[in-house]
Amino acid sequence: MLVFSTIVGAMMALGMVVIRLKASKKPATIKKIILPPFFMATGFFMFVLPDARVPWYEAIEALSVGAAFSLLLIRTSKFEIKNDQIYLTRSKAFAFILIGLLLFRIILKMLLGQSIPVLQTSSLFFVLAFGMIVPWRIAMYYQFRKTERSRGHSSTLHQTLL
Repeated sequence: MLVFSTIVGAMMALGMVVIRLKASKKPATIKKIILPPFFMATGFFMFVLPDARVPWYEAIEALSVGAAFSLLLIRTSKFEIKNDQIYLTRSKAFAFILIGLLLFRIILKMLLGQSIPVLQTSSLFFVLAFGMIVPWRIAMYYQFRKTERSRGHSSTLHQTLL
Protein backbone atom coordinates (compact mmCIF):
# COMPACT_ATOMS: atom_id res chain seq x y z
CA MET A 1 0.00 0.00 0.00
CA LEU A 2 2.86 2.37 0.84
CA VAL A 3 4.56 1.75 -2.51
CA PHE A 4 1.28 2.14 -4.42
CA SER A 5 0.42 5.44 -2.70
CA THR A 6 3.96 6.72 -3.32
CA ILE A 7 3.71 5.90 -7.03
CA VAL A 8 0.29 7.57 -7.29
CA GLY A 9 1.61 10.65 -5.45
CA ALA A 10 4.62 10.83 -7.77
CA MET A 11 2.38 10.60 -10.85
CA MET A 12 0.12 13.35 -9.49
CA ALA A 13 3.10 15.61 -8.76
CA LEU A 14 4.53 15.11 -12.23
CA GLY A 15 1.08 15.78 -13.66
CA MET A 16 1.01 19.05 -11.74
CA VAL A 17 4.32 20.09 -13.28
CA VAL A 18 2.93 19.41 -16.76
CA ILE A 19 -0.33 21.24 -16.02
CA ARG A 20 1.54 24.22 -14.58
CA LEU A 21 3.80 24.45 -17.63
CA LYS A 22 0.77 24.32 -19.96
CA ALA A 23 -1.14 26.85 -17.85
CA SER A 24 1.59 29.42 -18.35
CA LYS A 25 0.67 29.52 -22.04
CA LYS A 26 -2.85 30.83 -21.26
CA PRO A 27 -3.81 34.09 -19.55
CA ALA A 28 -4.26 33.88 -15.79
CA THR A 29 -7.57 34.74 -14.15
CA ILE A 30 -8.64 35.10 -10.56
CA LYS A 31 -10.89 32.09 -11.02
CA LYS A 32 -7.93 29.92 -12.02
CA ILE A 33 -6.04 31.16 -8.98
CA ILE A 34 -8.62 30.80 -6.24
CA LEU A 35 -10.60 27.69 -7.25
CA PRO A 36 -7.92 24.96 -6.77
CA PRO A 37 -7.82 25.28 -2.96
CA PHE A 38 -11.62 25.07 -2.85
CA PHE A 39 -11.59 21.92 -4.99
CA MET A 40 -8.80 20.45 -2.91
CA ALA A 41 -10.67 21.18 0.33
CA THR A 42 -13.08 18.37 -0.49
CA GLY A 43 -10.24 16.03 0.48
CA PHE A 44 -10.93 16.88 4.11
CA PHE A 45 -13.83 14.42 3.88
CA MET A 46 -11.19 11.70 4.38
CA PHE A 47 -11.26 12.63 8.06
CA VAL A 48 -14.75 11.15 8.27
CA LEU A 49 -12.94 7.80 8.39
CA PRO A 50 -11.64 7.21 11.92
CA ASP A 51 -8.48 5.50 10.57
CA ALA A 52 -7.54 8.65 8.63
CA ARG A 53 -7.68 10.95 11.65
CA VAL A 54 -4.49 12.31 13.14
CA PRO A 55 -3.82 14.15 16.40
CA TRP A 56 -4.27 17.94 16.22
CA TYR A 57 -0.62 18.66 16.97
CA GLU A 58 0.46 16.49 14.02
CA ALA A 59 -2.03 18.22 11.72
CA ILE A 60 -0.74 21.63 12.85
CA GLU A 61 2.86 20.50 12.27
CA ALA A 62 1.97 19.29 8.75
CA LEU A 63 0.13 22.54 8.03
CA SER A 64 3.16 24.54 9.23
CA VAL A 65 5.58 22.54 7.08
CA GLY A 66 3.29 23.09 4.09
CA ALA A 67 3.19 26.84 4.77
CA ALA A 68 6.99 26.90 4.94
CA PHE A 69 7.26 25.04 1.63
CA SER A 70 4.78 27.46 0.07
CA LEU A 71 7.44 30.16 0.33
CA LEU A 72 9.41 28.39 -2.41
CA LEU A 73 6.35 28.37 -4.66
CA ILE A 74 5.52 31.99 -3.88
CA ARG A 75 9.04 33.09 -4.80
CA THR A 76 8.86 31.32 -8.16
CA SER A 77 5.38 32.55 -9.15
CA LYS A 78 5.43 35.84 -11.01
CA PHE A 79 3.03 37.48 -13.40
CA GLU A 80 3.75 39.45 -16.54
CA ILE A 81 1.66 41.36 -19.04
CA LYS A 82 1.70 40.21 -22.66
CA ASN A 83 -0.72 41.51 -25.28
CA ASP A 84 -2.72 43.26 -22.55
CA GLN A 85 -3.28 39.90 -20.80
CA ILE A 86 -1.75 38.70 -17.54
CA TYR A 87 0.26 35.49 -17.70
CA LEU A 88 1.96 33.45 -15.01
CA THR A 89 5.60 33.36 -16.06
CA ARG A 90 7.42 30.11 -16.34
CA SER A 91 10.08 29.65 -13.73
CA LYS A 92 12.84 27.19 -14.49
CA ALA A 93 13.12 26.61 -10.76
CA PHE A 94 9.44 25.67 -10.34
CA ALA A 95 9.72 22.18 -11.82
CA PHE A 96 12.90 21.50 -9.84
CA ILE A 97 11.27 22.73 -6.64
CA LEU A 98 8.25 20.47 -7.16
CA ILE A 99 10.46 17.49 -7.96
CA GLY A 100 12.59 18.27 -4.89
CA LEU A 101 9.47 18.50 -2.73
CA LEU A 102 8.27 15.22 -4.22
CA LEU A 103 11.55 13.49 -3.38
CA PHE A 104 11.46 14.96 0.13
CA ARG A 105 7.87 13.73 0.49
CA ILE A 106 8.76 10.22 -0.69
CA ILE A 107 11.69 9.97 1.73
CA LEU A 108 9.60 11.32 4.59
CA LYS A 109 6.74 8.99 3.68
CA MET A 110 9.06 5.98 3.71
CA LEU A 111 10.38 6.98 7.13
CA LEU A 112 6.98 7.81 8.61
CA GLY A 113 5.27 4.91 6.90
CA GLN A 114 7.13 2.51 9.15
CA SER A 115 5.66 4.00 12.33
CA ILE A 116 2.41 5.67 11.22
CA PRO A 117 -0.44 3.81 9.47
CA VAL A 118 -0.80 4.48 5.74
CA LEU A 119 -4.14 6.34 6.02
CA GLN A 120 -2.75 8.65 8.69
CA THR A 121 0.39 9.25 6.62
CA SER A 122 -1.81 10.13 3.65
CA SER A 123 -3.84 12.47 5.85
CA LEU A 124 -0.72 14.25 7.05
CA PHE A 125 0.57 14.73 3.52
CA PHE A 126 -2.81 16.01 2.39
CA VAL A 127 -2.77 18.58 5.21
CA LEU A 128 0.82 19.48 4.27
CA ALA A 129 -0.20 19.98 0.62
CA PHE A 130 -3.21 22.07 1.63
CA GLY A 131 -0.96 24.15 3.89
CA MET A 132 1.25 24.73 0.87
CA ILE A 133 -1.39 25.58 -1.73
CA VAL A 134 -3.47 28.04 0.32
CA PRO A 135 -0.70 30.58 1.14
CA TRP A 136 0.69 30.19 -2.38
CA ARG A 137 -2.66 30.92 -4.00
CA ILE A 138 -3.35 33.84 -1.66
CA ALA A 139 0.02 35.33 -2.61
CA MET A 140 -0.74 34.68 -6.30
CA TYR A 141 -4.07 36.47 -5.92
CA TYR A 142 -2.40 39.57 -4.49
CA GLN A 143 0.36 39.47 -7.13
CA PHE A 144 -2.25 39.12 -9.86
CA ARG A 145 -4.25 42.10 -8.54
CA LYS A 146 -1.06 44.19 -8.30
CA THR A 147 -0.14 43.28 -11.88
CA GLU A 148 -3.69 44.04 -12.97
CA ARG A 149 -3.52 47.52 -11.37
CA SER A 150 -0.18 48.20 -13.01
CA ARG A 151 -1.76 47.31 -16.35
CA GLY A 152 -4.22 50.15 -15.78
CA HIS A 153 -7.35 48.11 -16.31
CA SER A 154 -8.37 47.33 -12.79
CA SER A 155 -11.52 45.25 -12.95
CA THR A 156 -13.81 43.97 -10.29
CA LEU A 157 -13.67 40.45 -8.96
CA HIS A 158 -17.01 39.71 -10.59
CA GLN A 159 -15.78 40.70 -14.04
CA THR A 160 -12.61 38.65 -13.66
CA LEU A 161 -14.50 35.55 -12.61
CA LEU A 162 -16.59 35.63 -15.77
